[in-house]
Amino acid sequence: MTIPPIANPVVFFEIGCKDLSKTASFYSDLFGWTHTGVPMASLINTNCADGIQGQITSLGHEPQNYVLFYIQVDDINDALTKIIDAGGRKMFGPVILPNNKQFAWFSDPEGNLVGLVSR
Repeated sequence: MTIPPIANPVVFFEIGCKDLSKTASFYSDLFGWTHTGVPMASLINTNCADGIQGQITSLGHEPQNYVLFYIQVDDINDALTKIIDAGGRKMFGPVILPNNKQFAWFSDPEGNLVGLVSR
């Protein structure tokens, strides 16, 4: 198997919930993760050099409960065009983040929700 010149790694995860405090405590208590509150979310530090970090999010609207991972890409709009051409659907975004990166959500042809984030 050959690796593309610019890989698109999974770089982040997100867990959606209704009760942010309860859900963050659940994962912290079970796995020793620490969490830091931010608006509508709690950033997760897995306290491990292996794997990726993430967040627990309470959007206040549907979807309430979900788990998704984010794939890092060079260009969100280009990636979304390719996803649509391949049979996927753009679900949300792109949205500019405070660090000037962008994120978007798409669904694959089977309906699985997946995130994109720019480099």
